[in-house]
Amino acid sequence: MSIKYKTLSELKELLEKKDISSFELVEETFKNISSSKTNSFITLNEEVALTKAKEFDQGECEGDLAGLPIAQKDLFCTKNLRTTCGSRILENFIPPYNATVVENLSKAGSICVGKTNMDEFAMGSSNETSYFGAVKNPWDLERVPGGSSGGSAAAVAEGLVCAATGTDTGGSIRQPAALCGITGIKPTYGRASRWGMIAFASSLDQAGAFARNAEDCALLLNHICSHDEKDSTSLSNDKENYLENINNDLKGKKIGIVKEFDISNLSKEVQDSFEQSKKIFESLGANFVEVSMPNIKLSVPTYYVVAPAECSSNLSRFDGVKYGYRAENVNDLEDLYIKSRSEGFGDEVKRRILIGTYVLSAGFYDAYYKKAQQSRRMIKNDFVKAFSEVDVIMSPSSPSSAFKIGSKTEDPIEMYLEDLFTISSNLAGVPAMSIPHGFSKNLPIGLQLIGNYLEESEILNFAHQYQKNTDWHIRNPDFGDNS
Repeated sequence: MSIKYKTLSELKELLEKKDISSFELVEETFKNISSSKTNSFITLNEEVALTKAKEFDQGECEGDLAGLPIAQKDLFCTKNLRTTCGSRILENFIPPYNATVVENLSKAGSICVGKTNMDEFAMGSSNETSYFGAVKNPWDLERVPGGSSGGSAAAVAEGLVCAATGTDTGGSIRQPAALCGITGIKPTYGRASRWGMIAFASSLDQAGAFARNAEDCALLLNHICSHDEKDSTSLSNDKENYLENINNDLKGKKIGIVKEFDISNLSKEVQDSFEQSKKIFESLGANFVEVSMPNIKLSVPTYYVVAPAECSSNLSRFDGVKYGYRAENVNDLEDLYIKSRSEGFGDEVKRRILIGTYVLSAGFYDAYYKKAQQSRRMIKNDFVKAFSEVDVIMSPSSPSSAFKIGSKTEDPIEMYLEDLFTISSNLAGVPAMSIPHGFSKNLPIGLQLIGNYLEESEILNFAHQYQKNTDWHIRNPDFGDNS
């Protein structure tokens, strides 16, 4: 029995019926990973995973996700398992503890099969900045999977695992989900603990999930999201069951189309898919309302001041002294700092540290960082106003389908614009997700659904109803074994 392309829920049912053992499931997972050409994983956890699978089969492991193999993005700390952030500077770092998200999923019984490849320190939109090499898109091995969670997205899209964790700072779950033709969700900022999740931009980073459909994403969020006293930004709201309202009908629901999101310059296939998706939601009883968000055009420049500023602060801890890469043949302490960081960080990370240091400097703080924070508040207010009129907001997830590896690496600005539709929801802290809704030149494209604060259930409901009436989410890359 092939497990490739099966959903989390399908595998859960097979385990419950004892049609397959967890050991067989995990064993085949590693077999599939070994033959993959996408470079989705940095570190595998084979020995521990097979041992845990045996424990489940012997009845020693319980939980909602018991016996199910999943992958963890390689910036979640995993006890006794290498955590690199896709960087040379953490190439040999082995944490002594689990991130809260990892711990939550482990307590639910899931089995971590390995750590997925990613843009270095989550900085990138294509998964080309990893020290361990670029990840390739399963739909076309010459194209990017999106970033920074490209390894997780590619692993799910290729059918190596049924689910994986990711993080989203400016679109790093939704954009790779779109480019790889799967479902990915970023919850409200604070829903999932950031403890043990190595920081890029602390006020923007949020853990989330990749799966084959919205129902599986809801199941994962039930365990990923929790209050955590170790994280000062963690929300203390009551725990929710995200599957509870997933089958509600959409009659009378209002979907906002942002006036300032101009899609007329996008490809004909992207525009046609968007219009077709509108018709599907209308057939399910939803109504469309145009909303104006005049400050949303400030999202990209605002993000690329705030995120580098926070990055320059967070990455100052990597100095070659206590842990991580340490340069040799140094003359003094200052030389150690300079050489360790110069040799340990890649070009994109260095670029953002320099930008962040510049905008935080005494002479430019008011001109850049302060104004960016003011713009951020204006963007957030636009969302508050829009959600007083509509239930969800709908847009493309990405301006295009997957582009060729190396085609945008020489132009950082062009690369940054790949997050045009996703960045605003991180600045505002609202939940958002991407679902497959068509193809452009035989490559998948995604539809973004943005929800109001703490309304993950709402966008999951919209996504699930859409997927019950379409088949985009069950289409798979053709490797000659497409099932």
